[in-house]
Amino acid sequence: MQPNNQDRGTRVVSLGGVMIGGGNPVVVQSMTNTDTRDVKKTLRQVRGLAEAGCEVIRLAVPDQESARALQKIIARSPIPVVADIHFDPKLALESLDSGVHGLRLNPGNIRSRKALREIVRVAESRGVPIRVGVNSGSIARDVREKHGSAVEALVASAMEHISLLEEMGFAAIKVSLKASDVMTTIAAYRRMRAMRDYPLHIGITEAGTLFSGLIKSAAGLGVLLAEGIGDTIRISLAADPQDEVRACYSLLRSLKLRNRGVEIVACPTCARAGLDVFKTAAALERRLASVSSPLRIAVMGCGVNGPGEARHSDLGAVGTPKGIQVYVKGARAGTVEARDLTAWMLKKAHELAGEKEK
Repeated sequence: MQPNNQDRGTRVVSLGGVMIGGGNPVVVQSMTNTDTRDVKKTLRQVRGLAEAGCEVIRLAVPDQESARALQKIIARSPIPVVADIHFDPKLALESLDSGVHGLRLNPGNIRSRKALREIVRVAESRGVPIRVGVNSGSIARDVREKHGSAVEALVASAMEHISLLEEMGFAAIKVSLKASDVMTTIAAYRRMRAMRDYPLHIGITEAGTLFSGLIKSAAGLGVLLAEGIGDTIRISLAADPQDEVRACYSLLRSLKLRNRGVEIVACPTCARAGLDVFKTAAALERRLASVSSPLRIAVMGCGVNGPGEARHSDLGAVGTPKGIQVYVKGARAGTVEARDLTAWMLKKAHELAGEKEK
């Protein structure tokens, strides 16, 4: 499967060397949930996220100590770091002094034009892009009251801040307009995409727990990505940030926008199942999570659809009355006992990927 990275018609912005927008691949982002002041713990999480495929990481900067800690974190981070700033514009300037690669500002809680002008001056001098990040839960009250509609309020709030940056001659802009409601988010991004050509960071904010958050994010972001909207992505979950990264790649892979990691194809099973599909598929997904090479693995219960899926996969297993048939690169490779299946498939998967098991 080849990635389908068509030019989305947005301008290109460089964030610490990661190119965002235009025909570049959709960039996968996440956010740490550690205390930014704890440099060691934060770096451990950043490195784990980078190994999982995260390409840009965002860190909350709630105080001066966090802003100062960024310098040590950035020096050892394997991926570009974005400072997430709310309320206090001084923290943005301190983050820039620490060498941050990008800024995320929320126009709903930073209102000083003088402070913004200074942030823009420093960011421009250092080649640091600014994301205008609007969330439905933090839109200024006067904007909500004026526009009424959540969609209109999101777009108006973003445009107010974008216009200020444009007036100051700043063009290295990214934009996000997130709501916890799927349809509001979709409508807001569609409106913004028609108004400006800045790269768009897409997500469903406060999407929820691992289960419900994945469904809401897939529903909303899948629509946008299928329409060619979205240059960077975060699936925001009340879960381990590595789950966010894996979910991003799974979604992008399903739309043929990225091709990283292991895809497990598994049947829902029925009375014909000749192997434990649930247990095998879950074990493979969990233990192959660190594999970055693109692999398609089919775990199929019976001979109805099993052989076809197995032949179209890099690795496959099909339960039959005569045993579990296994396939490698579309060719039959014999039979395997049920007790040995998971170990056999793990070994073959790592051989095909050319990566050692971690």
